[in-house]
Amino acid sequence: MRRLNPKPIGEDIGPRAPADLREALAAAPLAEAAWGDLTPIARRDFMSWIDSAKQAETRRRRIERACENLAAGKRRPCCYAVVPMDFYKALGLAPIAKAQWSDLTPTERRDLISWIESEKERETRRGRIEEACAMLADGKRRP
Repeated sequence: MRRLNPKPIGEDIGPRAPADLREALAAAPLAEAAWGDLTPIARRDFMSWIDSAKQAETRRRRIERACENLAAGKRRPCCYAVVPMDFYKALGLAPIAKAQWSDLTPTERRDLISWIESEKERETRRGRIEEACAMLADGKRRP
């Protein structure tokens, strides 16, 4: 009989944190508990942000900041914006807009997502998503 899930129960899934991050998490129990509650994708985002540091001092500061953010309940590093599913689907239907989205900086992406999410009314939000896709398809980077 084949097992559907080859990993033993209780074994951690997702990428393994680097040693310096593991040490910092072990020294901060709240951060370590929050880390254990993250999805593998959220962990990957933190590790990618930390690994993108070019200098050792920057890496150290990012690890410190990650632990502070985790202990404060934040589930993503500062520069990673989660794309709302309705916007993600709209981009999938608009290949030119999707290509332009890929060229945006993290700050531009975050600003665009914040603009979309600032509207809580469903119809207006849908209109903003359509407007954002049209704007991106026209080569504009900001609403």
